[in-house]
Amino acid sequence: MGILVPFDGSDLSVAALVRATTLGDAFSESVVAVTIVPESDPEYAREHDWLGPDEEFDMGEIVARLHERVADVAPEADFRHEVVSRYASAGRIAKTLRGTAKTVDASLVVIGSDNAGRMVSSIHSVGSSVASDEAFDVLIVRRPVPKDSAVVETSGW
Repeated sequence: MGILVPFDGSDLSVAALVRATTLGDAFSESVVAVTIVPESDPEYAREHDWLGPDEEFDMGEIVARLHERVADVAPEADFRHEVVSRYASAGRIAKTLRGTAKTVDASLVVIGSDNAGRMVSSIHSVGSSVASDEAFDVLIVRRPVPKDSAVVETSGW
């Protein structure tokens, strides 16, 4: 069993990874960070700060940068990535995350989201869709790690 963290490099995904690592240490659970990367989509990659404004889309480079970000925050966490179609819907991304959670035998998924799990949620919300799966528990992290945190200071976040 382990803890899965959807990770896109955002402040909330960093906070989710920090909290998952703390829980993993407390309960002797492994932590796996997973990033879903839309294939050949430089606009999406730029929106998530995975690419600079003039950089070409390079899957290997993007995955390496994301892995490095995860290692900066949680060196003991494993990292995986999954590739989806450039035009994958939020539902497709959520399905991929749920499948990864089952593949790694996650007992808990820690989602960094400011809207997942609310009573009123968008039908297109990836976080809400993952949170609704009953195969694992879900922890929703709604606040980023404080900027003066040792994790943020040492990792450059």
